[in-house]
Order: sequence, then C-alpha cells, then structure tokens
Amino acid sequence: MNTVKSFWVGWGSLCVAGGAAYYFAKKSINEDRANRFEAEQRRRRIQESLEYTATHPPQSSKTNVGPARSDNTGSPSQEAALDPAPTRHAPHTEEQRVREKSKYETSEPFRAKKGDRFS
Repeated sequence: MNTVKSFWVGWGSLCVAGGAAYYFAKKSINEDRANRFEAEQRRRRIQESLEYTATHPPQSSKTNVGPARSDNTGSPSQEAALDPAPTRHAPHTEEQRVREKSKYETSEPFRAKKGDRFS
C-alpha cells in the first residue's frame, strides 16, 4: 500500500527526472541550432564571395580617378528643389511665409453641405 511519504517521493523523483530531461534536451537543441546557424553563415559567405569575384573583376587603384558627379539624377531630395511648375510664388515677407499654405493645401477648407443628402 502506498503511504503519503512514498507518494511524494514518487512524484518528486518524477518531477526531478522530467526537469533534468528538459534541461538536457534544450541544451542539445540549442547546440544543434547554433551548429546549423554557423554552417548557414559559412555557406552564405562562400556564396557571396563567389558571386562577388564573378561579377567584379579585381580593380586597379586608378579606376575611379575621374571628376566628381555634379548632376542630381536619381536623388529625390535634390530634385525636389528643381520643381518645374511650382503652383505659388515665393513669399516676400516673413508674415507671408508664415501664413502661406503649401502647394498641396487648398486655399479654402472643405465645408460639408448640411441637410438631407438624398433629395
């Protein structure tokens, strides 16, 4: 017959065994993940180095000696200042600049019509 003491000893040993099994399984799983990650990183580095050497032949030090680029093609922040058709003139005074609306804002705000919309 089971006694109270044997009952708790049984459950206690079961919990300890389960905890130990979990600990060692987790340790093994993390080790496998780390190994797979390292292998993947090595494979990617090798692949990138092969792609880079295939597409970029070795360059001499005098390849990019030409003058600096002075055009703004492909740079949206530089092209924004060169707007071909601005909608408003530049303000003349500070007060005009503060009160001015951007070219995307309407000069008068939208006012919804009151009343029945179905008639």
